[in-house]
Amino acid sequence: MKKVSAETKVAMPPAPAGRTLEDLAGLDDSELLRIIQSLPLDSSRRAAACELLVSRHRNLVRSCVQRYRRSPEPVEDLMQVGYVGLLKAINNFDPAVGGSLAAYAQPCISGEIKRHFRDKRWQVHVERSVQELVLKVREATRQLTQELGHEPDDAELTKHLNISDADLREARRADMVFQPASLDAPIAGQPYTASLADVLGDEDPQMEHTLDMEAVYAHWGELPRREQRILLMRFYGDMTQAEIGEQLGISQMHVSRLQAHALGHLRQRLLGVQDATPALKLAKAS
Repeated sequence: MKKVSAETKVAMPPAPAGRTLEDLAGLDDSELLRIIQSLPLDSSRRAAACELLVSRHRNLVRSCVQRYRRSPEPVEDLMQVGYVGLLKAINNFDPAVGGSLAAYAQPCISGEIKRHFRDKRWQVHVERSVQELVLKVREATRQLTQELGHEPDDAELTKHLNISDADLREARRADMVFQPASLDAPIAGQPYTASLADVLGDEDPQMEHTLDMEAVYAHWGELPRREQRILLMRFYGDMTQAEIGEQLGISQMHVSRLQAHALGHLRQRLLGVQDATPALKLAKAS
C-alpha cells in the first residue's frame, strides 16, 4: 500500500457558503472590501463578503426606496433596483480613498432608482429634467403633508421647490403619462362595468362646421349690408338668385356679381390671399 507523506498537498473541497459567512462575520466593512477587491469574481469567499455587506446595508436601501413609496412601482421591485445600486457601490468603492461605504453607496442607490424610473417606467418620451421634477414634486408633497398637516396646494409647492406655476403644471402632466390607463379597463375597477372607451365622446361632425362659421363671422362685418343679406337669403333662406333679385329690386345678373364679390372677399380673408380675385374686382366695379 502506497504511503502518502505529510508533505503531500491534498486538494481540499471548498468550504460551504454558511461556513464562509461565519468566518467573515467578524470582519468590518473595510476588511470585507479588501477581500472583494483582491479576489476574482467567481470566488465563493468574495461572494460571501458581498452578501455580508449587502445584508449590513439593506436598511440604507430601504431608506432610499421610502422616498418613492407613493409611486405606482411596487416597493419590492424598487428594493431589487436599490440592491443593484448597492452592489455597484460595493464593487467600485475604494476604502483607501477614505470615507464610509454607506456615504458612498447612498447616491449610488438613489441614482440607480432614478435611472429605473427614467428608462423603464415612462410609457412616452419625457425630458430628463421634467422626470426629475416629477420626483421632486412627489417628495415635496410627502414632506409638506407631514409638516403642514394637509396636502399642499400649488402655491405652497411652488414656493417650497422655487419653481413656477408652469413648471408645476408640466410636472403634473408628465406624471399622468407615467402609468397611462387602458381604454379597455373598467372605470370602477370591477369587471363587467363600463370602460373608459365607452364614455369617450365621438367626433362631432358639426364641430368643424362651427369652427368654419366662427372664422366667417370674424370677417362678416367687413361685407356691405346688401351683400350680407344676399348671402343669408341664398344659403340660409335657400332662395334662388332670381328670387333674391326680385326681393331686392335688382337683376339676377347683379345678384350674381354681388354674391361672387362677397364670397371672394371672405375667401381672400380666410385663406390669407393678398391679391383680389377677378370676381372681387368685378363686384367693386359694379
